[in-house]
Amino acid sequence: MKSAFNRSILALAAVLVVAGVSQASAQQKPLKKYESGTKDFWTNPPPDWFLGDETEAQKGQAPPSGPPTGASDAELAAMMKKIKLPEGFNIEVYASNVLEARQMAWGDKGTLFVGSFSLGNVYAIKDNGGKREVKTVLKGLTMPTGLAFQDGSLYVVAINRLIKYENAEANIDNLGAGKVVYDDMPTYVAHGWKYIAVDKDGWFYLPFGPPFNIGIPPTSVSQVRRVDPKTGNAEIWALGVRNSVGGDVDPRSGRYWFTENARDWISDDMPSDKLNMISKIGEHFGYPYCHQGDLPDPKFAMGHKCDEFTPPVVKLGAHVAPLGMKFYTGDQFPAEYKNNILIAEHGSWNRAKYQGARIKRVIVDADGKNAKSEIFASGWLEGDTGYLGRPNDIILAKDGSILVADDWAGAIYRISYKK
Repeated sequence: MKSAFNRSILALAAVLVVAGVSQASAQQKPLKKYESGTKDFWTNPPPDWFLGDETEAQKGQAPPSGPPTGASDAELAAMMKKIKLPEGFNIEVYASNVLEARQMAWGDKGTLFVGSFSLGNVYAIKDNGGKREVKTVLKGLTMPTGLAFQDGSLYVVAINRLIKYENAEANIDNLGAGKVVYDDMPTYVAHGWKYIAVDKDGWFYLPFGPPFNIGIPPTSVSQVRRVDPKTGNAEIWALGVRNSVGGDVDPRSGRYWFTENARDWISDDMPSDKLNMISKIGEHFGYPYCHQGDLPDPKFAMGHKCDEFTPPVVKLGAHVAPLGMKFYTGDQFPAEYKNNILIAEHGSWNRAKYQGARIKRVIVDADGKNAKSEIFASGWLEGDTGYLGRPNDIILAKDGSILVADDWAGAIYRISYKK
């Protein structure tokens, strides 16, 4: 018995030693580091380019993956009961099984077109007497996240091509190959997914993100362009923009406002993501030299001062990932919501405790002054890191309600108001 006991003790000791060595090895594993300033990096970014230069405090963090088949109808029904809204507002599921749903655009005849992220799909949702049918109308595109509808045509931006599909609603079952109307865009997939905002002249604002977390960007990116889809003419309207996947034109002034995701791998609480406004062509918003308007980059500031650049109108918080946004121009919501900005915050990954996964309301003057923000809708995040959904775009419906796209749950929600 004594011999067997001794053997057990020795075996346990050996296990503990091996475990200790494994734990020490894990702790000693070097931080991931990338030389993103080299040409080789941005011409061929590594598969995990988003990991950036890890810090000890944030080591091992990576974007979570949502359910590949989205949320079931039962899960969505349960989720709706958890969403918190101001008094008088109601949320319901508008459509389910819209996998990886991204930017939305209304057709002239009431068809809701929806882009997607990595699936490469574009969907069309038709309301047939209250019963909504979701149909996949385009497949095989490269991250067709941005959509617009104008003069009967559907426009889809897929990384490096702006494609026009004429008479889209009449040809919903056979959109064909479409016509490329603008392609002066780099092929980088990293931060290459785009969003479309249309101005009163029918030109499109398109953001161009750099293919890394932080670095000196190639001259073709880190900017916002204004593109005429009829002629292919383009203007550079803003520089120093990191990753914008949302914007809208102010109905009061005609100015373009946009959300911006700040860099990762500084800390859980810095830098703040931003809401910006372009007041004149050619403004520089700081990337990569300065973040959140007042935080010089620890490596890439290179002598630049933050007061050289245009500051944000609103600091939205660290790692909240603001994406799609809209000025509320409807008449259904209370009068005080008129011309407010509603922002879909996709939510964190580069943070120990996630924040975001909500809709934020910004009340601000047309000149960008007297801004204040508050949470309008929340409840898609449970605990520190438990996503139920991740809102990423907002669109106004004809009746004055809003629709919200959620790429995590693969669903579209409708938020309405009734006194």
